[in-house]
Amino acid sequence: MGHPTLEFSACYLDSPDFRETLKCYELELERTSKFLKELIKDGNKMCIYLKLNRNKSCSVLPVQVQNASDLLIKPLEKFRKEQIGVTKEKRKKFEKESEKYYSQLDKHLNLSAKKKESQLQEADDLLEKERVNFYESSVEYVYQIHQVQDRKKFDVVEPVLAFLHSILTLNNLTVEMTQDFMPYKQELQLSLQNTRNNYESTREELEELMKRMTNPLQICKMHSFLPMEGYLYCQEKWALGVSWVKYYCKYHKEGRLLFMVPCEQKTTTKQGPTQLTLKSCIRRKTDSIDKRFCFDVETIERNSPVTFQALSEGDRKLWMEAMDGKEPVSLFIYSCMKLGPNDAQLMTPYFHNLYTPVFMNLTEIRGITQEGVYRTVGSNIQVQKLLNSFFDPTNPGDVDLQSSDWDVKTITSALKFYLRSLSEPLMTHGLHRELMCAAKSDNLDFRLSEIHSLTYKLPEKNREMLEMLIKHLVNVCSHSDENLMTPSNMAVIFGPTLMRAKEETVAAMLDIKFQNIVVEILIEDYKKVQVQRRQPLQSKNRWRYSNEQRKQWSGFHPNSWQI
Repeated sequence: MGHPTLEFSACYLDSPDFRETLKCYELELERTSKFLKELIKDGNKMCIYLKLNRNKSCSVLPVQVQNASDLLIKPLEKFRKEQIGVTKEKRKKFEKESEKYYSQLDKHLNLSAKKKESQLQEADDLLEKERVNFYESSVEYVYQIHQVQDRKKFDVVEPVLAFLHSILTLNNLTVEMTQDFMPYKQELQLSLQNTRNNYESTREELEELMKRMTNPLQICKMHSFLPMEGYLYCQEKWALGVSWVKYYCKYHKEGRLLFMVPCEQKTTTKQGPTQLTLKSCIRRKTDSIDKRFCFDVETIERNSPVTFQALSEGDRKLWMEAMDGKEPVSLFIYSCMKLGPNDAQLMTPYFHNLYTPVFMNLTEIRGITQEGVYRTVGSNIQVQKLLNSFFDPTNPGDVDLQSSDWDVKTITSALKFYLRSLSEPLMTHGLHRELMCAAKSDNLDFRLSEIHSLTYKLPEKNREMLEMLIKHLVNVCSHSDENLMTPSNMAVIFGPTLMRAKEETVAAMLDIKFQNIVVEILIEDYKKVQVQRRQPLQSKNRWRYSNEQRKQWSGFHPNSWQI
C-alpha cells in the first residue's frame, strides 16, 4: 500500500513517526472494512433479487444464490469478524493502555524528589507495571495489523474469485467468456497460492519475534544499534515562570547533534524542530532541583545549560551514556576543569604553596591536640562552601580563614577533599605498583629503603607537596597522647587519599592496607625516609609571584589568611 513498515522495536519508542504510521494503517483498515461491508451488502441484494426474479425453468438460479452465500458472503463476513474485528479490539486495548501509561507518567514525573525513598520506589514500580502493559498491548496491536494486512491479500480475493468462477461455469451462455477468463484466473490463483504459502511460512517467525521483543534484554540490545531517541521534557523559562515542554528527541553521537520535535503544538503558532550541538552533559543533582531524572547539557547555540528530564532513572542513564555524560562535581572541581593547560600549571603550585600550608598551619595552631583531628569529618556544606570560595569567579581566593565559620573539622576535611580530587594521586599511578610491592615485602629493611628510593622518583612538585604534608602529619602525630592520632591511625585516613588505585577493583580494595603501610612508614620514619628538600633560594625564585599575578590567578588577599 506504500505505507512505511511497522517494526516491533518502534513500539517501545512510541515516536510521533510511529503514531503517524499507525494512523496510515488504521485508515487503510477502515477503507478495507468499508469496502467489505459494501461488497457483502451488494451480495445480499443480489441474492434477494435472484430469489424474487428467478425463472422456474432455470434450474441454476438456486445454485447461484447458494454459491453467493457460501462462496462470497460468509467468507467475507468471517474475515470482517475474525480479522478486522479482532484488530479493532486490539486497537481499543492499545489506546486504553496508552492513556493509562501516559497519565501515570505525567503524575510520576511531577513527583517531588524530596518524597520518601519508599514512596518513590512504589511509584517507580507502579509506572514500570503500566509501561510493560502498554508496551505489550502495542506489540500485540502491531502484530495483529501485520496479520490482517497479510491475510486480506488472499482471504478477500479468493472468495470473490471463487464466486465469479461459479457464475461463469454455471451459465451455458457464457462459455466463450469463461474460456477468455481462464488464463487470468489461473495466474491469479497461482499468485494467491504463493501469497498464502509465504504467509504460512513467516507467521510463526513473526509470532516468535513478537515474543522476543517484549524481553527487556532485547530492548537494551536494540538501543546499542540505534541512534539514541525518545521523549524528554525540557525546562523552558518564560517571563511569567518556568514550564516543562515535551519533546521527541534524537541524538546523533557522530556529530553530537540533538534534534528536538515538540509534541504539544500551540494552536496560535506552530513550533518547528530544534537542533542543538552538544558540548557537555552533566547529571543534575536531586538536591539542586525538585525533579527526578534530570540532566544538564551545554550547547553551542545557547548561552546557559539546558535542563532535561528523562522518563526514568534507566532512561536517564541511556541518554547520559549516549552523550558521554559526567557525574556532577562541586564548583571547586568544575572550576579546575575549566582552566586551560597553562592556567592549570599555574594554579596547581599556587594552591599547593599558598593555601595548603595555611590549612596545615591553622590545623596545628587550632586543633593539634583536638581528639580525632583529621578523623572527624566536617559539615559537607561548609567544606564545599570553603573550597568554592577559593574559585569563586567573581572574587576567587577572597577567604578570611580566621573567621569562626571555618572550624578545624572544616579545614581538615577541605584539605583531604582537595587531595582526593586531584586527577592523579599525589604519589602517582605510575609508582603505585612498585610501592605496593615494597609494602608487601617481609624484609623490613628492604621495605624502608625501597620506599625511600621510590619517593625520589616522584615528580618534583609532588615530592615537595608530599614532604610538606608528611612533616605536618608528623607534627600532628607527635601529640597522639592528646589527639589519639597515631601514625597508624593517620595512615588509615591518608593511605587511600595519597595512593588510590587507578581502577576500583577487588584487588585494589584488598591492597588498601598496604597503602596504609606506606603512609605509616613515611610518618614514623620521616627522618629516615625524608624526601628531597627544596633549596630556600630555589623555592623563593620558583614560586615568586607578582601582586598582579596573584590577583589575576585567584584574587589573592594576603591579609585574609595571614596568621
